[in-house]
Amino acid sequence: MIVLKATQDKVLGALQAVSGIVERRHTLPILANVLIRKHGSQVELTTSDLEIQVRTTITLDGDAGDFSSTVGARKLIDILRSMPADQTVSLTSNQNKMTLQGGKSRFTLQTLPSDDFPLVQEAADFGPAFSVPQKTLKHLINQVHFAMAVHDIRYYLNGILFVAEGKNLTLVATDGHRLALAQAELASEIPKQEVILPRKTVLELMRLLKDGGKADKSADKGEDAEEQPIEMRFAGNQAKFSFSGMEFVSKLVEGKFPDYNRVIPKSHKFRVTLGRAPLLASLQRAAILTSEKFKAVRLSFEPGLLSIASSNAEQEEAKEEIEIDYGGDLIETGFNVTYLMDALSNMSQDMVSVDLNDSASSALLTIPEQTGFKYVVMPMRI
Repeated sequence: MIVLKATQDKVLGALQAVSGIVERRHTLPILANVLIRKHGSQVELTTSDLEIQVRTTITLDGDAGDFSSTVGARKLIDILRSMPADQTVSLTSNQNKMTLQGGKSRFTLQTLPSDDFPLVQEAADFGPAFSVPQKTLKHLINQVHFAMAVHDIRYYLNGILFVAEGKNLTLVATDGHRLALAQAELASEIPKQEVILPRKTVLELMRLLKDGGKADKSADKGEDAEEQPIEMRFAGNQAKFSFSGMEFVSKLVEGKFPDYNRVIPKSHKFRVTLGRAPLLASLQRAAILTSEKFKAVRLSFEPGLLSIASSNAEQEEAKEEIEIDYGGDLIETGFNVTYLMDALSNMSQDMVSVDLNDSASSALLTIPEQTGFKYVVMPMRI
């Protein structure tokens, strides 16, 4: 039976969309496979790692009738990648094997039964659905993802907090040393829902939304893919996302996220607004002479001037100066330079504002033309 027949780029694109979560080595061999289900001309591709499940449905040529089986996802992708993009390829099933053909190339792969594939059981208690444009969600995630913790014992920090309430969607990430918050407006009011998405889910969503953000025209709506909405639904232990013909289901991180409103400073004595790109470039140069274990830079704010200094164990020093519009008191403070560069690198705006109280207090970075973004970074002792 010919399961599917199409050009290499169409089959490869669909497989790559679902295969980001597939691990090359797994205790359960079938999880290295993609579940292929065929109903007429509709082909459904599903992958899972027991925590996340990704599914896409595409229309492809092939024999009539229903079919289901699983085959190695990475092997299939590697083979397809080696073929020309415009070449017609076919996947044929024969007993417990599948054959991929393209031109004069032929590859026979072992399969495992589809009944053995562990599908994620979807929650029954999903809250009301809401949606935002794909590019909006991607932008929000870009603004906060770098502040997520990595393998922190406080497991609830290893992800992003999503809060949907009223007409606002708020994303928050923190590793205990810095905190990033970004907000967007929803089309309609919804009751409060609060979930923590795991780190792997966040990174996979970023990858999929990036693909969906290409400016190709949607055949049915005649609009850019990035303008198409992503629908979100949250349950007690699960989140579900639907966009661009894909369905993405993920388990949630259990636990109580810190009260982020208490961390964000409400009033500051001094505010400096300066060019984002010059500040980032100065910090990147100063970072070259920081110690590997001690990534500290000293910032000195004085009337008309910001000085950035760094040094290392070899007694090497770097000093940068930026002219600023500032007339307040002298403030000398230290920060982890990586934390500052992370925030500035993930902004696209020209200007950034830095709010400070004194040398011992945290700094608040905001974007003048975007009220929904806040970044708090704790000071370091130098």
